Amino acid sequence: MTTNAKVYLIPAFIDEDALQVLPAYLLEAVKECQVFFVENERSARRYLKMLWKEMIIDQYEWFAIHKAEEKLTDEFRQQLKKGKTIGIISEAGCPGIADPGQVLIAIAQQENITIKPLVGPSSILLALMASGMNGQQFQFAGYLPIDQQERIKKIKELENESQKKNCTQIFIETPYRNNQLTETIINNCKSTTRFCIAVDITGKEENIRTKTIEEWKKKLPDINKKPAIFLMQA
Repeated sequence: MTTNAKVYLIPAFIDEDALQVLPAYLLEAVKECQVFFVENERSARRYLKMLWKEMIIDQYEWFAIHKAEEKLTDEFRQQLKKGKTIGIISEAGCPGIADPGQVLIAIAQQENITIKPLVGPSSILLALMASGMNGQQFQFAGYLPIDQQERIKKIKELENESQKKNCTQIFIETPYRNNQLTETIINNCKSTTRFCIAVDITGKEENIRTKTIEEWKKKLPDINKKPAIFLMQA
């Protein structure tokens, strides 16, 4: 495809009161964009108005990324053919990292389009940085199974793989199931395995703590409904 199209991958805040973690050059990219493909249109509009108060929202085209429906990907290709400058925004953190935007980015790669990833907060990397665990070898496992038996099986698989490969395992959970997850972890992992609970990253109540399973058994924090990410290294 011969086109002047460009795709900006625009990070969003993890905590909406922590705009200071976003670099100033994001605004320059936003001002270049003509079309936005976003995970949630309402929150993306609000976010961009926080970055750029003078922005006239209705002057831009908006497309919501839910799943990679054929209609959405076809529309994305059409915008590329028109030579548009496109911004992709996820709900929190960096587009393409544990985010549905990766499908659109793959299309841009196939079409040999210029893609500009911009610097911003990633809860995965920030938690890993602060955990004290292996940052040379790590794996993001996403959400663990909801079924308890399947979840226990997966946790043990991740723990065994961590020990075998000397790697850090990173995963997330729906906030209202955080406490159930942490209890399952401490009841099914080896006492010497290190477990990091990273809560409210970049927020006012940010707390990132790594302890052994044995140490966590003395007192587990109540993190129900709090944004969190978890790391494990056996």
